[in-house]
Amino acid sequence: MANYQAPSSKLWTGRTSDEQLYLHEKIRCLAIDELADTQTNKAVALLGYCCHEGVRRNQGRIGAKDGPMAIRKALSKLPNHLPESVSFFDVGDVVCVHGDMEAAQNKLAELISELLGTNTFPIVLGGGHDLAYGHYQGIQKFLNAAKKSVGIINFDAHFDLRDNVNGNNSGTPFFQIARDCEALSNEFKYLCLGIRDDANNKRLFETAQALNVKHLSRDTFRMQFVDEINKWITAFMNGVDHVYVTIDLDGFSSAFAPGVSAPSPMGFSPDIVIESLKTILNSGKLISVDFAEMNPKYDSDGQTAKLAASLAHYMIHKLF
Repeated sequence: MANYQAPSSKLWTGRTSDEQLYLHEKIRCLAIDELADTQTNKAVALLGYCCHEGVRRNQGRIGAKDGPMAIRKALSKLPNHLPESVSFFDVGDVVCVHGDMEAAQNKLAELISELLGTNTFPIVLGGGHDLAYGHYQGIQKFLNAAKKSVGIINFDAHFDLRDNVNGNNSGTPFFQIARDCEALSNEFKYLCLGIRDDANNKRLFETAQALNVKHLSRDTFRMQFVDEINKWITAFMNGVDHVYVTIDLDGFSSAFAPGVSAPSPMGFSPDIVIESLKTILNSGKLISVDFAEMNPKYDSDGQTAKLAASLAHYMIHKLF
């Protein structure tokens, strides 16, 4: 299958218990076309997006194509608290062939729609933030007949609203989504948490304002304002049927996430993200989630992979 690789069980190792005490003992590695034959009422699936072409085009440091593997390795060693009735799958990777990022995005959209169609909750492991365009298209493809609205909540230092006049990259996905919404006469619903002045130029702020993008700055996105932040999140979710969450790991301070495409010590901390995710998960509206910009080439002691794995672990167990 073009732009797709089946999963490898070799990545899933750790302590053994014979009681499924760890996630590597719980996980089932299945090719995407085998998942439909698996009867389950509750399931979560990991899907990798092995592509840093968008980062390269956006003049960032490459290496994010190996992010999915690093996050899997960190996640495999974590404890399993899922009920036996919940299935946990690794369904492989979307891959970028010969720099064709758009083909990888199209494949991601196709597979996301398939996963949602089998009543499976997708967690996409990136990979550059260009994954967001394909991910959103897959959600919309699945929901198209239902006419349900989707709001995007992006934990990020960057708006990623650069225009794509000179082509698509990891900085353009939400601009592309906004233009698609406009073409379909759909409202563009986008909330950014953790935006920094030193990470976005004036034109990006003007674009955000023109597109009616809601955002909280890094100065506000901190634990001392947690009640106000959760009110913002709740108000945003009240206006949509479903929520798609995307977590750009370079939004975190490099003290927590050094292994990313665009690190900065001025980013946010994990505790406020956890509190925000708690509110989102409690709403019952979360339809899908992804992690972007994981770059193991620069990851000190695997900190960033461990951060992503811990956040995924929290969300999986909170969901079920």
